[in-house]
Amino acid sequence: MANRTEQLITGVDVREYFQGALTEALDRQCVPVQDETVLYLTNLLASFVRSEQLYDHTPDGVMIRPLVALYGDAVNARSVEEEYRALQRLGDLALFVSGLFAHSLGRSLVDVDYYIAMGGNAYASIAGSERLSRTRRTLRAVFSELAERFVAVVDVLAEVGEAGNLQTSHDILRLYEIWLASGSPRAAARLRQLGIDPVPAHRRTH
Repeated sequence: MANRTEQLITGVDVREYFQGALTEALDRQCVPVQDETVLYLTNLLASFVRSEQLYDHTPDGVMIRPLVALYGDAVNARSVEEEYRALQRLGDLALFVSGLFAHSLGRSLVDVDYYIAMGGNAYASIAGSERLSRTRRTLRAVFSELAERFVAVVDVLAEVGEAGNLQTSHDILRLYEIWLASGSPRAAARLRQLGIDPVPAHRRTH
């Protein structure tokens, strides 16, 4: 993975790289999605490689806007298009961050399960609407698939973005916390590879 990351940094076509990496990860994890969803995810990853697409200028500085703020934008939108633009941004950010930066969420006020819930609900709201523009109607099946398989796609993105093996006890503990919060099959599999059998807290014996 490190070599492929270096290739990406030194000039390989970004979309080509991500499409190949996504296809491989989807196959390895046996996550069947339609070609349109692969294309959507490829464009999402390629877009967020550019920091100006990921970060917003806010009164508090350049940052990734909180999901609750994006939800507020959707609730207070002055048009249907504005509402669903905010929901799509919310879903995309939640998917990207929970997939590629889940470990860093342990240092924030919210955890990966919050991102998964917010992102899945945002995509579901778009997919279930009868007021979509023509462009978004063509993506209805994509949004529906992302909503239904949000955790599975998070696992796929985690594999795509992973640059190396876990090295510290803190990383292992954080991986276990991610598994507890999201039920991620991939997190469970990685724990087992490390010799740890993930068991829900309520099943532990004392």
